[in-house]
Amino acid sequence: MFNKNIKLVLAALVTAWSVYEFIQGHIMNGISILLLAGLFILLYFKNEFILLAFLQLRKQNFEGAQKWLGYIKNPSTALIRKQEGYYNYLHGIMLSQTNITQAEKYLKKAVKLGLAMDHDLAMAKLQLAGIAMTKRRKREATNLMAEAKKLDKHGMLKEQMQMMKQQMKKI
Repeated sequence: MFNKNIKLVLAALVTAWSVYEFIQGHIMNGISILLLAGLFILLYFKNEFILLAFLQLRKQNFEGAQKWLGYIKNPSTALIRKQEGYYNYLHGIMLSQTNITQAEKYLKKAVKLGLAMDHDLAMAKLQLAGIAMTKRRKREATNLMAEAKKLDKHGMLKEQMQMMKQQMKKI
């Protein structure tokens, strides 16, 4: 995997090559090479390993998603801020099955770094509320549930929130 700055340098070099091809009169080569530069720009904003991890997670293959995330050695240098948030979000979701203390750490870091979509942020806060509830921190869980409810504009997490409220009454 390339560092995020190397991807931008490669995009600039490939764009310069494309301009050279246009100047030489090879219009189709220039267009094709310009599309290649666009690929580097796309991979700057959407990390390939995070996309592959999301694909594995969609198939409920946690081991495969963990494998793809393992290719990212140093997330702070290899990823932009939002991607680093999703990196921590994915780790938090996968660890919530086994180790809730580690999952809480990753999810809090993901919320701090920010996630691009509101429903992802709502899901992270809902996961944090569940963790807080299992650790008997009812006030924190209630606050996180309220924040998640505000962020869930389309009602995708409505059932999970109702189940959490029922469980919170037992605490």
